[in-house]
Amino acid sequence: MGVEGKDRVKALEAGAAALSGHFGRNVARLRQASKLSLSELSERSGVAKSIVSQIERNETNPTLSTIWRLARALDVTIDDVLGAAPDDAFVEKSTRGATPRLASADGLCRLEVIGWIKTVDWLQWYDFRAEPGGELHSDAHQRGAIECLSVRKGALEVEVAGAVEVAEAGETLRYRCDRPHVIRNRGRVVADATMVCILRAATME
Repeated sequence: MGVEGKDRVKALEAGAAALSGHFGRNVARLRQASKLSLSELSERSGVAKSIVSQIERNETNPTLSTIWRLARALDVTIDDVLGAAPDDAFVEKSTRGATPRLASADGLCRLEVIGWIKTVDWLQWYDFRAEPGGELHSDAHQRGAIECLSVRKGALEVEVAGAVEVAEAGETLRYRCDRPHVIRNRGRVVADATMVCILRAATME
């Protein structure tokens, strides 16, 4: 199952929030490194002091024009103010409330997008839970895509192109997901698993 439609929008919103956080921290770091006050950066950039302060505290989503003005005022590129500082420790936290959640058509399967938004086009991973009787039907992904399903609790059945296999707790199934596929919980207890979808895997022949 890839992130598509409205679910993709939710994942992108989470990524946008993370990017905004990088921007605010970088503006504060670069301003302080240049020994500029909020008022001085405001004057140089033409961005209101109150807005600069809100950006540094990650309390607003700046426009592209604002990003460009602040980058020019700090004498750096847009990439410099949007990306992580090369020498900084990288620790990014996604709260439970900000984690995108998806559901199967029958409402019995739930996925939480725990992967990094920057890899969503080629690598996705999820926390997967299926109630007894739950089925997750997925369309085919791009050619060569592979899915890995590691079961932590219960048992799950995977069907791909007529082939059916079952994995129990502690076991992992890897299968082509470039064709329609189904994950089922035929057991009597809730099943939990980690699902990783590699969208740019080597083509299998």
